[in-house]
Amino acid sequence: MLDYAREAVDLASSRRRTDLDTDRIFRFAMTHLVEIVGEAASRVSQAFRADHQGIPWKGIVGLRNRLIHGYSEVDLDILWDIMDSDLPALIAELQRVLEP
Repeated sequence: MLDYAREAVDLASSRRRTDLDTDRIFRFAMTHLVEIVGEAASRVSQAFRADHQGIPWKGIVGLRNRLIHGYSEVDLDILWDIMDSDLPALIAELQRVLEP
């Protein structure tokens, strides 16, 4: 989760929101990276999730499912907000938990 979240944030750092509209490869890359974060979250044990309730596990996995099964309906503004706000917060929390 942490590696792919970092990759997404790093890739987006030199981009603008409008790039999601105009650059198919960037849009596909960002969508796929967020999907991978969600897939990784779905594989985290229930015990670990219970110990780290500050991470929105259900929302992360739900987003993955939404992207996988409803790609044509993805709101790019929401995807950008996730990359811009949610992923950096997730990275910080995962670093706190995994890299003491």
